[in-house]
Amino acid sequence: QASRLVELPYSSFDDDDDDDDDTAEQDPGVWYPDPPKPSPFSRCVRYLAFLWNLLFLLLGLLTLAVGVWGLLTKSSLPGGDRGAPLGSDPMLLLLLAGLVASAVSLAGCLGALRANPCLLRFFLGALLVFGGLELLGGLLLLLLRRRLRDALRALLLLCLLRYQEDPDLQFLVDEVQRSLQCCGLESYRDWESNLYFNCSSPGVQACGVPASCCRQPLQGGSVPNAQCGFGALALGPAAAAALLHTGGCAAAMAAGLRGQAGAIAAGAVTLLLLEAVGALMAMRVLRDITAGRVWQ
Repeated sequence: QASRLVELPYSSFDDDDDDDDDTAEQDPGVWYPDPPKPSPFSRCVRYLAFLWNLLFLLLGLLTLAVGVWGLLTKSSLPGGDRGAPLGSDPMLLLLLAGLVASAVSLAGCLGALRANPCLLRFFLGALLVFGGLELLGGLLLLLLRRRLRDALRALLLLCLLRYQEDPDLQFLVDEVQRSLQCCGLESYRDWESNLYFNCSSPGVQACGVPASCCRQPLQGGSVPNAQCGFGALALGPAAAAALLHTGGCAAAMAAGLRGQAGAIAAGAVTLLLLEAVGALMAMRVLRDITAGRVWQ
């Protein structure tokens, strides 16, 4: 009996503890609060956040595809300038914009779908950076209008000088001159600074201007006439005015920007509002994750 008295407490001590633990874990009388379930509003916000980011993901992928297509098309052209630096290619801007937009929107999609707080925080941080950059750009545009105008004039002059060297710049200059009905920077005489259109050039384009400067760039009403501007710089002012749009594009662009200032401001505000809506939805989903109300 003495040995039993010594052994029984020792051997049954752990068994009693295990029984107590099992009872504590399985005791139906103990009440464990269930995690709060998401409300219908939380479910709706989560689905809306996913669809919102999915839409911008598709737009970002489309922009990325256009940039890649532009780079590949330009490099495959027979007369394309393959030695041009990649950083000066306008299509690179589309490619980078599409890549950044796709990455941020994908993070928002996966963060809302999988209830991942890390992805949602990354998405919120990216939106905060974008919004700050947009506000900073708007302030610089208001404060440094003269410097930006001078920089734009220098950029337009560079486009005139590199007109034949870059297909993207050629397309851009032609579209600007055709849509604004202008020619050159200050006047059509600015094309004399281009090596190919200068009157001392030995080529067929000497003393000429691009066809986008012509008042009637189509021959017979339907066929483009690429030679309508040939020899225009050798004409007198009256004859040139009858053939070309002699006004410069700098003044036309300034007038166009002043006329579209309201639309530009409305577009900027709309973009900021869209980013704010996306941020608010992501913050609501993140708050539900923190409170334990998000389901998988």
